[in-house]
Amino acid sequence: MSALNPSRRILVDADACPVKDEIYKVAWRLEVPVTIVSNSPIRVPAHPLIDRVVVSDGFDAADDWIAERAAPGAVVVTADILLADRCLKAGASVLSPVGKPFATSSIGSAIATRAIMADLRAGGEQLGGPSAFSKSDRSRFLQALDTMLVRLK
Repeated sequence: MSALNPSRRILVDADACPVKDEIYKVAWRLEVPVTIVSNSPIRVPAHPLIDRVVVSDGFDAADDWIAERAAPGAVVVTADILLADRCLKAGASVLSPVGKPFATSSIGSAIATRAIMADLRAGGEQLGGPSAFSKSDRSRFLQALDTMLVRLK
């Protein structure tokens, strides 16, 4: 673990995470341990800072594992708004794979928007999905992750 902040670490909701390689690069440079959490085996680099945890395929098993370990000093990478809320309540910093930090001041409105969108989809509305992941998303993520980890140092 990091010599200056032993609780500083990265927890990754990894099943659909498009920025795992970027996480590894930042983690190696800043010497921050990373735990990749998934429902099925995911290939990870053989490196002492990288740990892989495969949980059961039960509903929210990866989310539960991450939320139970989220704490001040941890950065959680997830696109899941409900997991982000749980981790923020535990004191962790939370970052989406597109580089958008989740904050306690705005998570409530994000949850409300999510619920409205689910209701619209359930009512048959054709809403489309999220935007395609872009090069600028990747760049924004790298910068935001680096900033969060340096701040936690």
